[in-house]
Amino acid sequence: MDTPTQPRGCTSFKTRQLMRRLTQHYDAEVSRSGLKTTQYSLLSHLKRLGPMRPVDLAGELKMTASTLSRNLQPLITAGWVAQVAGADARSRLVSLTEAGEAKWREAQQHWKTAQLKLNALLGVERVLALHTLIDESLALLGTGEPVDVQD
Repeated sequence: MDTPTQPRGCTSFKTRQLMRRLTQHYDAEVSRSGLKTTQYSLLSHLKRLGPMRPVDLAGELKMTASTLSRNLQPLITAGWVAQVAGADARSRLVSLTEAGEAKWREAQQHWKTAQLKLNALLGVERVLALHTLIDESLALLGTGEPVDVQD
């Protein structure tokens, strides 16, 4: 079989197809904790980064503040994330609660299972190569503006 010298098809379509499959794969496992993968990701970032202003968290996640607000609201309502006063009367910080830490630990076990299953399905070498390709592609494409991504 001849190797094409030019890409065939739409790269955007192909990456969206892959993202849908990956999202389904992780969601199937992480949802056993009662969270969506996106919610687990938010809890993970808050755990790693600590209390921070929502605007800074949105910047870290490369999403708009309004998208972050929509995604945080169910976590706040569930008592897994708290909004607390910041350095001055106008600023607020978001942070994990004790219940949020416990929920994160529960979901992390499911995420690990999903990751190990993916490693087995694709092979560790392919997953490592995919990570490298994604990181290099993101660097070449630049930081760009935050995008409005819906759950």
